[in-house]
Amino acid sequence: MNTGDLPTPGGLLAAAPLPAGDLPAGALLISVALAVASAGAYALGAVLQQRLAAGPAPLLRLMTRRGWWYSVALNGAGGLLHVGALAYGPLSVVQPLGVLTLVLALPIGAFLVGRRVAAVHWRGALATVAGLVVLLLLIAPASGGESLGTGGAWTVVAVATAAVVTLCLLARGARPALRAVLYATASGVSFAVASALTQTVTRRFAEDGTAGLLSPLSVALAAMATAGLLLSQVAYRGSGLGAPLAVVTLSNPVASAVIGVTMLGEGSVAGFAGALVALAAAALAAHGVVLLSRPAPAPAPPAPVPAGVAGHAEPGTATGPAIIVAPVAAGPVVAEAVEATGPAGG
Repeated sequence: MNTGDLPTPGGLLAAAPLPAGDLPAGALLISVALAVASAGAYALGAVLQQRLAAGPAPLLRLMTRRGWWYSVALNGAGGLLHVGALAYGPLSVVQPLGVLTLVLALPIGAFLVGRRVAAVHWRGALATVAGLVVLLLLIAPASGGESLGTGGAWTVVAVATAAVVTLCLLARGARPALRAVLYATASGVSFAVASALTQTVTRRFAEDGTAGLLSPLSVALAAMATAGLLLSQVAYRGSGLGAPLAVVTLSNPVASAVIGVTMLGEGSVAGFAGALVALAAAALAAHGVVLLSRPAPAPAPPAPVPAGVAGHAEPGTATGPAIIVAPVAAGPVVAEAVEATGPAGG
C-alpha cells in the first residue's frame, strides 16, 4: 500500500505526493482546489447512483442508462483530480479533504429532490467526517512505497473475495438499513483490494512494459473495481444516500490499512496511544453512520382550516376553486369543490 493512496468512494489511486518542503509556491492552493473538486465529482457520482437506485429498475438494466455511465465518468474524473491533488500537495493535506465527499453529497442530493437535509443527518455527517479525519491521519503507514508481490496479491484477492461473498450472503436476509451497511462494507473492501492490485500491476508494467498489463492480476483488478462500483449501487437501493456513502468511505481505508499491516509489514504512525484514539474515532464515525441511516423526520401536517374560514374570499376576488363546507344531517361534514368562474355575486 502506497502512502500516496487516498481512500475514496471511487477506490484508491496510486500517486506519489511531493514532500511538503519541496512544494513550489502556490502548489498547496492548487492541491486543495483539486482535492475539493475531486470530492465534488465523487459526491455527484454518488448522488446519481443513489437516484438511479431509488427506482424499480434491476441493477443490470441501470447499466444501460446514460445516467449510470455519467456516474462512472464522475468517479473516474474524481480519481484523476485526486491524483493531480497529490502531485501538488502532501498526503496529510489531501487525505482529510477526501471526506468532503460526504458533506457535499448530502446537500446536493437534497437539492435535487427539493428538500432540506434533516438535522439528524447533518449531525451524522459531522460525526462521521470528524471520526474519519482523525482515523485517516492515524492509520497512515509508518513506511510506504511497497507493493504486493504476485503471491501476496492473490492471497489478498482470495481473502477479500471470501469476505465480500460472506457480507453479501448476510445482506440478503437483513433489514434494509443493515443490508445497505453490509453491501457498502463489501464495496469498500473491493475498492481497497483494487487499489492494492493497481500498485502491483503498475509495478509490473514499469518492469515488463505492456506485457505486465496482460496478466491475470489485471483481470482481478478490473473485477474488484467493478464489484466495488456495483456493490455501492446495490447499497443505495432503499436506504438513502448518507449511510452507504459513509460506510464505503470508512471501510475503504480500514481495509487498506489491514492489507498494509498484514501483507506489507507496515506499522501505524500512531503507536499504542494512537491506536486507542483511532478506536474512539472509529466509534464516532460509526455513530455518525447510525444517525445517517435514520429516516428523515416526516414534515408536520398542515394546520386544519376552520369550517368558517374555508372557501372565504373577499367580494369580487374569487378566481379559483373554492371549498364549500356544509353540515349534513346525521352524517359527517362533506366538502364539495366548486369552481368560481367570475366575480362574487356575478
